[in-house]
Amino acid sequence: MPCIFCNIVNGEIPSFKIFEDEDVLAFLDVNPVTRGHCLVIPKMHFESIFDIPEELLQKVIVSGKNISKKIKDVLQPDGIRLSQSNGEVAGQAIFHFHLHVIPRYKNDGLSMDHHTTASPSKADMEELKKIALQLCSGQAEKLK
Repeated sequence: MPCIFCNIVNGEIPSFKIFEDEDVLAFLDVNPVTRGHCLVIPKMHFESIFDIPEELLQKVIVSGKNISKKIKDVLQPDGIRLSQSNGEVAGQAIFHFHLHVIPRYKNDGLSMDHHTTASPSKADMEELKKIALQLCSGQAEKLK
C-alpha cells in the first residue's frame, strides 16, 4: 500500500510546504486541528520512532523546534504542542514517522490533556519503583 507521506515527498500529492531540506519536509496538515497545524517528516520512509536513525530523528526534532519558533512569531499562538505517536493504539494513523506541530490558542476548543481518563488514579509507588528498576537495568521482561 502506498504511503501518503512518501507520495507528498515525491510530489505526487500536492502540499503546502513550509520547510524543506535534503532530509526533512514540513507541510501544513490538510486536516488541521488548529490554525497553522503542520507535520514534520523525514523524506525517507521510516514507520515509527523505533526504526528512524537517531541522526535523522534529531534533524526532524530540530526542524520542529525551528518551525515552532516561526509559527510563534508569525501566527502568535498562545502555546505550541509537539506530538508524535507510534502504533495504532497510540493514535498513529499514517505509518510514516511524523511530528505534529500544533499551535494552541486560548479557547481553541481543542482538548489534548496528557491523561487519557477523566480521573487519573494515584500511582502505586511500589509499582513505579519496579518499573523504574526494570527500565534502568535494561530488563526486557514484561510487566504483569
